[in-house]
Amino acid sequence: MVTERLTGLDASFLYVESPTLHMHVSMTAVFDPSTVPGGYSFRRLRELIRSRIPLMPVFQRRIVEVPLRLGHPVWVDDPDFDIDNHLRRAALPSPGGMRELAEFAGDVASRQLDRHHPLWEMWIVEGLENGKLALIATMHHSTVDGVSGAELLGVLFDLEPDPPVQPPVPEHTPDTRLPSNAELISQALVTRMLEPLGFTRTVWRTGQSLLGIRRVRQSEVGPKGALPLTAPRTSFNSALSGRRRVAYAAASLADVKRLKNATGTTVNDVVLGICTGALRRYLDAGDELPDIPLVAVVPVSVAPDLAAVRGANKVSAMFVALPVQEADPIKRLDLIHEGTRGAKEEHQALGADTLLNWAEHATPNVFALASRFYSRMRLADRHRPIANLVISNVPGPEFPLYLGGAEMLAGFPFGPVMDGMGLNITIMSYRGVLYFGLLACARAAPRLWDIAAAIPAALDEQLKAAGLAPETFPMPLHLGPGMPSPATWAGAAPSSGPGTVAPSEGAGTSSS
Repeated sequence: MVTERLTGLDASFLYVESPTLHMHVSMTAVFDPSTVPGGYSFRRLRELIRSRIPLMPVFQRRIVEVPLRLGHPVWVDDPDFDIDNHLRRAALPSPGGMRELAEFAGDVASRQLDRHHPLWEMWIVEGLENGKLALIATMHHSTVDGVSGAELLGVLFDLEPDPPVQPPVPEHTPDTRLPSNAELISQALVTRMLEPLGFTRTVWRTGQSLLGIRRVRQSEVGPKGALPLTAPRTSFNSALSGRRRVAYAAASLADVKRLKNATGTTVNDVVLGICTGALRRYLDAGDELPDIPLVAVVPVSVAPDLAAVRGANKVSAMFVALPVQEADPIKRLDLIHEGTRGAKEEHQALGADTLLNWAEHATPNVFALASRFYSRMRLADRHRPIANLVISNVPGPEFPLYLGGAEMLAGFPFGPVMDGMGLNITIMSYRGVLYFGLLACARAAPRLWDIAAAIPAALDEQLKAAGLAPETFPMPLHLGPGMPSPATWAGAAPSSGPGTVAPSEGAGTSSS
């Protein structure tokens, strides 16, 4: 019996999960089936996905808890794996627009994944307007982070609609039994015997890191990052319900790059500036604009620094101030640029592996009980927010992708929301466009589409303030009422086909 123990960070995403806190990441991708050789068929698409699963053994493993939670859970092959437990088919009601797709995606995001099976599911959604298709893919955060999730989904995609036939991949034959309780307990006890030495080393390294952060903080020169528990309370900072709401937005990556070049900032700074401008409009419309900055948790991929470290999640996080109280969009961008510089310096002083090391020593029972108590007692409503929201930026490909021959037009990623932080904005670049996936607790952000609609307007506001005119290419699809239509995005370069945009570099390096 081959097992793999989860790392502490991967396991923590299982421990914190509750009926109202769902720890999965997802993506909505929209496709044009007119490029499928011979025409679209769900049966053929199902067979394609089934044939690719052996290339991704992670899709055939499930969680097994250690008795009495004496240690972190383990991954094992699912002896009863059945693709029909994971791949489903649905159709949207008329008119099949992006609003209807978002409602369906929100319903999918509102349900926890079944831990008796591998922790993923995919929905092939038909009935979109103009004959389009959608894929809604969901995986538990214990299995992937934003970057590794995109890589896994990439195994399903091709670079051309009719790729050469590949040799069949040998079927992965899972073990026929699950590990016994005795095996799980003995492995957990062996691991625990080694913990005191690792804990002592973690305490020592963390102490050195905190001294480094203190030196950065006490320096009279240089920018400073935001601090947790300094965020103002807003309507989306509350205890969670179990229901989720989804919205989509998009912006031109070419315009973002022109703006960062004109202002001496970075792509990530401009993206944070766009989110800040959109949130300013949203909060002002709700008569709740604070007079101090919001605080965003910005996940950062540390995979390049920790390539040899096992585990699905290799992430850390920065706290970045979003100056929504500032009316001038260029001043907002300058403040964000300084704040992200300070946050990066403090993150470097803390160390890329600090979060991973401390998570390794989390006590499963205490962690899980504390999380459920916090959610059940709605304690997030009783103290100042740790932060206001999560904003994550994931680089994507700048070339077309195909699923079963259908061209991918757009991809919207989503990360989870947390108690007290009921809004998550995740961004992915694809073929010259930044796609924003907004996911929120339905009770905390009932006007989520208002934030989405404010995103392109916030970019236009920044461009105008910098003396720049938008130079965008046609968008491949219309996101719905209140959003720019594909025709209004036309710019200097003509499209050579459905969804064609100018190639450009990726958008960022952080992950959800």
